[in-house]
Amino acid sequence: MMMEFVLYLSIFGVLCWWSLILLPWRPWSTREKVEVGISENSDTLLSDITILIPARNEGPYIQHTLNGVKAQGEGACIIVIDDQSDDNTAQQAKQCGVQVISGSAPPAGWSGKLWALEQGLKAVRTPYTLLLDADIELAPGIVSELRRKAQNENIAFISLMAEPSMKNFIERLLMPAFIFFFKLLYPFGPANRPTSRVAAAAGGCILVETQALRTVGAFANLHDALIDDCTLAAHTKRAGYHTWIGLSHAAHSHRSYHALKPIWEMVARTAYTQLRYSFILLALCTLIMISMFWAAPLAFLLQSVQEEIYMVSLLAWVAMLITYMPTLIYYQRSPLWGFALPIIGTLYLAMTWTSALRYWRGERACWKDRRYESKINN
Repeated sequence: MMMEFVLYLSIFGVLCWWSLILLPWRPWSTREKVEVGISENSDTLLSDITILIPARNEGPYIQHTLNGVKAQGEGACIIVIDDQSDDNTAQQAKQCGVQVISGSAPPAGWSGKLWALEQGLKAVRTPYTLLLDADIELAPGIVSELRRKAQNENIAFISLMAEPSMKNFIERLLMPAFIFFFKLLYPFGPANRPTSRVAAAAGGCILVETQALRTVGAFANLHDALIDDCTLAAHTKRAGYHTWIGLSHAAHSHRSYHALKPIWEMVARTAYTQLRYSFILLALCTLIMISMFWAAPLAFLLQSVQEEIYMVSLLAWVAMLITYMPTLIYYQRSPLWGFALPIIGTLYLAMTWTSALRYWRGERACWKDRRYESKINN
């Protein structure tokens, strides 16, 4: 009975993996990307762009971010919205010579980041707005490259998935997989097609036409969204605008994770939200991930298993490595990390269950010392 169960679970996992490989839009690939040359001019005129940077307690990162922004070119309007920081974020931003808006407390029902952006948007007078997280460092030339792509391809909303920090063991173990899983949940290929209903964005770096922002109601229409980037992309796409998302080495997050806990908290903040707070989707996700990540390894550990299970398990391992390899290669990681996917998948599944348990206890999310209650408590 146990052998049959493992066999059926393994077959289901194999079907899932090979379906990913055979999908025409290849969600596991890294072909959607924007890069810049090694040397770029710093005298590019960017007077048609306003850069909005919401910042709450970003003292360790804000100067690096602003130095990267100022290296993009001349004439851009740079605005930091200080979201009630209790560190020296505002002082450091002022020392960099940029405009700083002292943000007020978010009204009921608003997330802190979106309220900060809403306040900053009132000061925007340029055709383009760049929404940039306070921990994202941009390589010289990437902003003008994004503008060029937007203009040449008639893209109103273009976002980059910033390269995460991968300096220590826990980051190398989990952060490439974070990008990998995000691309499976929000496949870039369909998201970049105007005819597809799929919409995706990475909130760390978004260049958007200001008129498009205001047409879709900017941030007021998604004021309580926790996955605000993808929600904004969905609103923009439904309004008839062309959106695009891709990878880039030219946008780099310098926020480090030195232990498992901060990564766990970061994922658990929105994991159950991505499943639309649905227990059915959570159960289905659990079944899929167990079959994909553990049916194959388990078969090799069992004694006296049938030859068919070994073959099915081998097919699962091969597909697992094939799909993860492009991400590892893009971020210059060893292919051997692919063999850790069962452990990685288990950790991310546990983070998802943590998110669900917190929601059922009445906590929708907690981020930057702000708690957002779930609808269960409302």
